[in-house]
Formats: sequence, structure tokens, C-alpha cells
Amino acid sequence: MWLFVFFDLPVTLKTDRCNAARFRKDLEKDGFTMMQFSIYNRHCASRESMDVHVRRIRKLLPPRGLVSILSVTDKQFGDMINFWGKIERKNDHPPQQLELF
Repeated sequence: MWLFVFFDLPVTLKTDRCNAARFRKDLEKDGFTMMQFSIYNRHCASRESMDVHVRRIRKLLPPRGLVSILSVTDKQFGDMINFWGKIERKNDHPPQQLELF
């Protein structure tokens, strides 16, 4: 599963800018990577792992602004088409899971 966090946070007041920066830093500490400035994503090995990260995001929410969370399967993520200008760029492959027996 892939977890996406989309957000639109106010930055007019100094406290709002601090809250927005803290939210982005906290997402990165939780293993999310920036896809675009207000879009972060993270691979989760299972639904249970995804639920853990959603609960963490709920605790990190800034007092103001819009935050949306979307989960997609590896297959759906793999079907995404990305362009850099007019050049198509292949998607990153999902991280390999470590299997312990």
C-alpha cells in the first residue's frame, strides 16, 4: 500500500508558517518523502502499518488548514504516469520487503 498526504496549510502568520514547517518535518521523520511541495507519500507493507501512520498523522495535524490522506495499492501506484516536462519518467518500484522465517 502507498499512503499519500495532501495538504493546504495557511502561511500568512508566523505561527502558521512554523506549524506548516513542523508538519512537513514530522512527516519526513515518519518516513514520508516529498513528491511535491504539499504532497508526501510513503510505502506501507500492510493495512495495519498504514493504520499506524494514519494515527500518527492525526496527532501531528496543525491547528488550521486542510490535510487529506489517500491510500492506494502497489498496482494503482505502479499505474501512475509521471512527466518531467514532456519526458515521461518511470515510477519508482515499491521497496522490497524483508522476509524473516
